[in-house]
Parts: sequence; C-alpha cells; structure tokens
Amino acid sequence: MNLFEQQSSEFQRRHIGPNADDTKAMLATIGASSLDELISKTVPDAIRIKEPLALPQAISEFEYLSELKKTASKNKVYKNYIGQGYYGTITPSVILRNVFENPGWYTQYTPYQAEISQGRLESLLNFQTMVADLTGLPISNASLLDEATAAAEAMAMVFHHINKTDKITRPRFFVDNNIFAQTKDVLVTRAEPIGIELVYGDYTDVAADETYFGAILQYPNSNGSVEDYRSFIEKVHAAGGLVVVVTDLLALTLLTSPGELGADVAVGSAQRFGVPMGYGGPHAAFFATQDDFKRGMPGRLIGVSIDAQGNRALRMALQTREQHIKREKATSNICTAQALLANMAAMYAVYHGAAGLKDIATRIHLLTKSVAEGLSRLGIEQNNKYYFDTLHFTSVNAVAVKAMAEKYHSNFHYSPDGSFSITLDETTSVEDTNTILKIFESLAEKSTGHRIEAASFTETAYQLPEALLRTSEYLTHEVFNVHRSESQMMRYMKQLENKDLSLNTSMISLGSCTMKLNAATEMIPVSWPEFGGLHPFAPAEQAGGYQQIVEELGEYLATITGFTACSLQPNSGAQGEYAGLLTIRSYHAARNEAHRNVVLIPISAHGTNPASAVMVGFKVVVVKCDEAGNIDVADLKAKAEQYKDTLGALMVTYPSTHGVFEETIKDICQIIHDNGGLVYMDGANMNAQVGLTSPGMIGADVCHLNLHKTFAIPHGGGGPGMGPICVNDKLAPYLPGHAVLGDSKNAVSAAQYGSASILLISYAYIKMLGADGVKMATEYAILNANYMKARLEKHYKVLYTGKNDTCAHEFIVDLRPFKQSAGIEAEDVAKRLIDYGFHAPTLSFPVPGTIMIEPTESEDKAELDRFCDAMISICEEIKAVESGKSDKTDNPLKNAPHTQQVVCADEWAHPYTRKEAAFPLHYVTLNKFWPSVARVNNTYGDRNLICTCEPTSSYAEA
Repeated sequence: MNLFEQQSSEFQRRHIGPNADDTKAMLATIGASSLDELISKTVPDAIRIKEPLALPQAISEFEYLSELKKTASKNKVYKNYIGQGYYGTITPSVILRNVFENPGWYTQYTPYQAEISQGRLESLLNFQTMVADLTGLPISNASLLDEATAAAEAMAMVFHHINKTDKITRPRFFVDNNIFAQTKDVLVTRAEPIGIELVYGDYTDVAADETYFGAILQYPNSNGSVEDYRSFIEKVHAAGGLVVVVTDLLALTLLTSPGELGADVAVGSAQRFGVPMGYGGPHAAFFATQDDFKRGMPGRLIGVSIDAQGNRALRMALQTREQHIKREKATSNICTAQALLANMAAMYAVYHGAAGLKDIATRIHLLTKSVAEGLSRLGIEQNNKYYFDTLHFTSVNAVAVKAMAEKYHSNFHYSPDGSFSITLDETTSVEDTNTILKIFESLAEKSTGHRIEAASFTETAYQLPEALLRTSEYLTHEVFNVHRSESQMMRYMKQLENKDLSLNTSMISLGSCTMKLNAATEMIPVSWPEFGGLHPFAPAEQAGGYQQIVEELGEYLATITGFTACSLQPNSGAQGEYAGLLTIRSYHAARNEAHRNVVLIPISAHGTNPASAVMVGFKVVVVKCDEAGNIDVADLKAKAEQYKDTLGALMVTYPSTHGVFEETIKDICQIIHDNGGLVYMDGANMNAQVGLTSPGMIGADVCHLNLHKTFAIPHGGGGPGMGPICVNDKLAPYLPGHAVLGDSKNAVSAAQYGSASILLISYAYIKMLGADGVKMATEYAILNANYMKARLEKHYKVLYTGKNDTCAHEFIVDLRPFKQSAGIEAEDVAKRLIDYGFHAPTLSFPVPGTIMIEPTESEDKAELDRFCDAMISICEEIKAVESGKSDKTDNPLKNAPHTQQVVCADEWAHPYTRKEAAFPLHYVTLNKFWPSVARVNNTYGDRNLICTCEPTSSYAEA
C-alpha cells in the first residue's frame, strides 16, 4: 500500500480498535489461525457474499469533509417563513458546544442503569416539568419521535382507553380540518389498521356524539389562527369522548394552556426550543396528559425515587410498560425516544427561564403584528382575527407571491387551495420584516414608505383574544431560575455530564444495542448551517445537497442489504419495523389478499416485534425456539402450514437474538414463501452481516436498519435513532410516501426523510470506511465478541453458540446458577460492574437472569481485557460468597454500586474493605468513575410516583 492509498484508508484504522498485533493475539486465544478462518467458522457458507460490495472505495476524513462542503453548498439556505411545525431557532452557543457537540452527552445509552445516568435523568425530568408546566397538564413523558407520531400515539392511547373491551363500540375520531397536513397523513396511516374511522370537519359545526371516542385540534391551528376550543372540548366530554390538542410550547408562554382549556392530552414538538430544523429532524416531540392515563402513556417516564441510603435518585418509572414485557399486548411500539434533543430543549428553557421564553414569544408575536399592519397599509389583508406568529392570506395571487419571494431568497408556505401563510420565528429580525414588506411592495409596484423599527412595537398590544391570554405561572422551579450567566449554565451542564457514564468514559458492551464509536468527523457536519438551517418543506431545488445524500445513502443501504429500494423516512428502529410491516400489508391488499393477517414471531424476538405487528393490524402467532436458542423449524413449518391461507409474514432477527447465525435460515424463509407469506428481517443485528451476507441473499423481502446501531448514529441517552427500511422489487411500490414527495400513502413520520440531518453520520461512515472497511468492521465485531467469549467461558457458562462453537457479534453469559449457589442475581453483577467503571451489558434479555455482551469493532484489545478482567474478578467475588468467605447479604455485589459518599464516610461497617468496594482492580484507580447515587429503589418510586421537579426546598436539599 503506497502512502496515498494509506491516507485513504486511515479512517478504517481509526474506527477499528485492534491493531495487527492485537488481532494475532486475540485469534490465538480463540484458537483460529486467521480472521478468515474465524469468519468461515461463524457465518454459514450458504449465505456468504462471494463478491465485494458495490460501494465506493474509502476516502480520508479530510477528503470527506472537503467533498461534503461542496455537497453542502448545493443547499440554499433561504429565510424560511414556512412554519407548519418547523421554525428557525437560535441554539445558545453554550448548549451547542456543551451538549449537542459533546460526546459526554451524545454517546450515552438509554438510562436503564439509573445509578450512572443521573445527569441525563435530571435533564429529562426538567424536560417533563417544562412540558407539564407549559401545557397545564400534570404528567409528561421524556419525549417521543416527532409531532405527527406523537399525535398518532395520543389518538391510539385515547382509543384504547375508551374502548377497553375487544368489541369496538366507539370507532370514530374527529380531526379538525386545520391541523398540519403531515399530522393528518400519519393519523391516517396509524388509524386504519386498528379500526379507527377518521372524520374530518370544522370543529365549530361537528356533532360530537357517542360514536366518537375523541377529537384532535391544533392550537394555534395550521393557518395560524388562535381559537378558543373550550365549548367544543366540553361538548366532546359531554358525549364521553376525550380531546387531544396539538400545540406549540412557545405560543403557550402567552396563551392559556391546553390543560386549562380542558384538554385530556397535549402533544407537539419542542424543536423551536433551540434545536435546528435539520431538514426535518431529529426533534423531541412531547406528550402530556392527565394523571388518569399515566399507565397507558407511550414512551418513557422519568420519576423521582430514593437510593439504598435514602437519598434522592431518579430512574425510568413504570418500566413494565416497555414493549419487551408487554409484547403483543402493548398499545405502542415506541422504543427510541429523542433524549438528546429533549435535553437540548430542556437546557434552552433552563437558560432562558420563564421571562426569557416569554420575551422571545412576545418579540415574535409583535413582529408578526407589525408585518400585518404594514401589509394592511398596502391594501393586503390577512385572514386571522387572532394569531401568534402566522398570517394567512387567501385574496392574493400565491403564484406571483412565490416568484417574488424567491427573488428575495424567502420561502412562505403555499397551500394546495391557493392560499399561503407567513410564519415568523426567533431568528426573524426587524430587517427581515422589512424585506417581507418589500416583497409585497414590489408586487404592488408601490411603496407606503412605512418601515418597521425595533422601537415601534415594544409597547404594542397583543393581537390575541383576551380570554386566552395566559395568567397561570410556569417554570417556577429553581432550576429554571438560577442559570442565567454562561458560567452558571456551563457548570450546570458539566455537573450533570459528570454523573453519567458515556462512551468517552469506557466501553458500553450492550448486546443488541451496538454502542459503537460515533467518530468526530461523522458528527461535525451535523452542526453546519447548510444542513441545520433547511426547512423540510422548502422547495426541493433548494435542497440539492440533501437530495444527493439521500439518494446516495439509499443506494448504499440497498446494496448492503441486497435489496433494490430504500425509504429513509422511519425515524426509529421500532418505527422501521412498523413501516416494514405496513409495506407487507399493503402488498397483500393490492393482490386482493388483505385476509393475510397472521405474523409468525419467534419467542426470542425483541418485544417491539409483536407490538409493531399488532399496530399494523396483524395477529401474532408465536414460534418456539429449541434448547440451543434456534428457531424450532418443525414448529415454524407446522404453523406456516396451519395458517397458509392467512399467513402474512414472518418476523425474524438475524443473526438470532441469541447471537447465533442459524444454519437453517434459508429454509425458514422458503417455508414462509411456500405458504404465501413474506419475510421481514429485523436489522438489530446487522452489524454482524455487512459485507459478509445480506437479508436479500438470505431470502428476506424487507428489513429495517438501526442506523444508531450498525451505522454509527449516536444513541444520545435514548435517541435520536433512524430506522430506514430496504425492500425488494415487489415491495418497492408500497414504501412510505409523504405529501412533500407527492404521495402520502403509508406516511410514518412528520418529515419526508425522518430525521434527515443525522443521515449525514451514516453517510460519512460508509464513505470513509468504503467497501472494504464496512466488511472489516463486521469481521472485527465478530472477532472481538469471540475473543471475549473465549476469555469468559473459562469462568462463566456461555449460552447458545454456533455449530463450530463460535458466536456472532454478541454472546450471552448465564448468571442464573449463582442465584442458587450464592444468592447473587444478574442485577447484582450489573451494579457491581459500575464499581469497575463499566456500564452493564444488556440485562435479562433475551433470557432472564443473563447478560448479553456485544463489544463492537471499535474497542481495542486493552479495553476488552479490562472488561473481561472485571468480569473475572466479579466471578471470584461470587465464589467467595459461595465458599462462605464473604457474607451472603453484606458483600460487594449486594451493596453495589458504592458511591464516593459511602466509601468516604466516617463509619464503615461492612466486612470487606473500602478498597475492595471502590478499587477492586488496579486499573480502576487510574480512571475511577463514581456513581452519584447508590442502588435505586424502583418499587418505592413507582408507589410514590413523582415525574416533575419537586418543590424548590426539596431540590435545594438534594
């Protein structure tokens, strides 16, 4: 390799952890002579790809950024006055640098291990408090995917709450005409499979009788009008229904809250709280509701509890709602949230406080009013009697306006009915408002000489109905009132960051979750204004850079999966499952086989699989697994034949959820096809396939890809995620559409490309690794897993291996025997790993009482060894309990994790030493991570559910 070739492949060497010497030593430990031999033993030859992937060759990080700058220049960042749920916003630099661009925040995992997640949990509690305060409802979750899907989740929750029996008696849901078009489209997609009848109309004249289970309204509405919905809400309630209000958090600083209007649920997007538009995402949706519905809420709920010492501790509450427990009884498949973006929005509120937010909202509103008055002087009147930030026009030639506006590099929102609207936002300046007036003066070929000046509107009265002016307080908690200077804010964010273990601390070896390196070069362009400043509904010709990336990335992913078409719209893995099943359902319906509604799902599948199937209207039939963890082919065949007339699909994960390449996978796919069904492959374990095999080659018809797993998008503490789907030719016509793309069928997200801005990360991953590198990443993921397995199986029982005693990219360690021999549970091992400086692997999934370990290809041998040394040391600690050397109830595992406060206390009453508690191995002393709380008491928190910030006195004491 010459120096120039070496430069082009430098990212491969940076991304993949083990070097040549490490590789040799690791293979020797495994007992393989080469990496090729290990892969041959692991991946069945019948499904191996024989030719290199048809992907570009690798380029260097410098070359990539230089090339991407040219692509970015194809995006034209006009002034956007489009609104419709997406707004220009100013991200405070202190938040941009210390959260959005900080791996201490964006590489965190979902806070299942609460003791090492207290920082992001506090921030998410702030988010919930912010949403609850502004919406006037008592309980809020810790974010959903986007506004449209949050509205769909609200509809489904209300539906299931009202219709609790199997016999649906109230199928109708009223949808006001003036909600955002993209929200209507997602409601349609979600409603039809579960038997909801949508009824559209004007809320002022609908008869909300007993056939309706609920209604949905927009506040302010899609035209910008501020309406008083109180009498309508009372009418729906009188008929026994419930009301969902889609709303705008910034507007609610001036307007009476939905809760005070009588709404049962309030949803929306927190995007305009400091999160760039990013051509559609990622953005944190919010969901707030009455306390009565807390156990039916979708998503995650952060609650206050106590730890083992009685100190305040946060954790995810009511975790039994998670889909891997409820499975087909779940009413939602929400898995990935938008935690990173919720944290940004929460920090925005913390930094500005109630007064600062109200000032921003007031400035926007008064600028909007000034534009309306300026246009009135030109003889141009808008339609809204009352408005917050949007003016709506029906008596002006929209075609002429559009042509003139684009000459001034400005975008308005143009409706199919010929009307248009202008929406102002935080980034709108006085100069911008005068430019808007110039556009219309140019059209009218006259000038009033009127110019808006900053001093002219500061005392102007609101153009809002007096009955809807907000009088209730919000954001009164201390956390929203003390961090006004940049120094205070910076230190607060750092204080929270220090409480959390992230990838910049140590390896996070989560089986099925693939916590891989999020390379800095992949992340940098996400902050570029050329990508962050684009409105998703801007004209396509202004988004040339995004269009190029979307097209190329879609082709790359289709190539990698062995398919021919790709949709990048789903913005989470669970949503990818849902979208994939929708394509199958639509395919059967188009062939007059809508009766094919049975889905076979192995009992080992992730819980979102059956939840997604039910949401699409399928009936779930569970398939057995054998003692080796493989799908029971005889049981599968029997059930496929039993349901051959109604079989719709099989949902299968490959390699299996147990971390094994099942040899019978092609036969399994053929059985399904022979009986009229299609095969959906869950892409959770795609990190073991890329470059070696593919879903298309195996025999699947559709798969989803977790870009936040295999393709390097960060987990961000529980989101963002992306779950695009790839399909073969016969399913391509049924991929998700969108109004912006000219076809709304099967729309699953608010924006046409989901969370478009983070597609840049996966695009970079593939471009810089190249065809050889993505394959190498898979090979090293398998190598690292098998090396750890080889070290640990001398001390623990490893469940489920392939026929050559190898695992795929993950493996399961059985901890169940220790419960009998020493009273040690899997949770005790998970918490003890914190004392060694590690996040626990996946706990008790897919087998209760086990841990599933996945190291990823980016971890070097030294880090793998540190983790293995920790596990081996823990094994010795368990043996000490078994032998009686350590007390059965007062030992390092049962008391783990040990906080600094406990270890440094004046008194130490345990039979083991402080050093054994906090520094069990020498390497721990070199980089000690201290958990900020001891083991959290989940039961106490669920019995005493508190999901917003406590009163200031409690906060101060904590």
